[in-house]
Parts: sequence; C-alpha cells; structure tokens
Amino acid sequence: MAGERWVSTTEGHHLAGRRKAGTAPELKLRRAIHAAGGRFRVQRRLAPGCTPDIVLPRRRLAVFVDGCFWHGCPEHGRKKAWTGPNADLWAQKMRRNQERDAHSTAIAEALGWTVMRFWECQINSDPAIVAGQILAAEPFRH
Repeated sequence: MAGERWVSTTEGHHLAGRRKAGTAPELKLRRAIHAAGGRFRVQRRLAPGCTPDIVLPRRRLAVFVDGCFWHGCPEHGRKKAWTGPNADLWAQKMRRNQERDAHSTAIAEALGWTVMRFWECQINSDPAIVAGQILAAEPFRH
C-alpha cells in the first residue's frame, strides 16, 4: 500500500547494505568464464531498466545472476508467507523483483540479445559448468 513504511527490526539487520553488484556468485562465474576463454563486460547497461551482471558483446549474450533469496529460487527461495510488521512490504518487494527480472529479460531480447539467467545456487554448485553453458550458447536471432 502506498505510504507504508518499513519498521526497523532486529531480524532484518543482516540484510542491510547487501551488495547489488560484484556478489560472490558473480565473481565465481566471472572467474570461470575467463578461465574458459570467455571475454566479457561487467554491469553494462543495455537500455534503461536493463543492466545484466555479465555481458559477452561478441556473442550478444546478457547474463543475469539471480540470488536465491532476492529473486525467489524455486528450490532455495522463501516458501512460507511473510510475517511481522513488514510482511506486506516484503511480499511486494519480492514480487517487484520478479517483475523487474521479466522486464529486463524482455528489453534485452527485444534489442537482439540472448538472455541467460542463473540461480546463485547453480553457480555455487559448479561455476565451470555454468560458464560452459554460457560459452556454448547460440546467440539470439530475430
């Protein structure tokens, strides 16, 4: 609801100041892509509302690394309803994150980029496999 304000709680202090770029999964993936011979750019803005985590310009690949918590991983994302004084705000925030993900994917694809999205857990499990999938991808064709 418009006008609602976040209530400070002790449970949420660990979430303050989280990185938006250069996260541990992104760094693992970047190292793996580089080790496999891929060359890329980081946080290159393709258009307003579309800034992939990793861009491989020659291949026209836009790679997004989605955190399991923040983007709602089906395996590791939140399964219970939100509780507490900020429950509605948390639900709205997570819904907006997913809507923004879909919007940024649509923008990149409309510009002729192949979009690849990976969960943080996929990268943490084996970054070399994910890097191989990225480098083996066929570019988007209209």
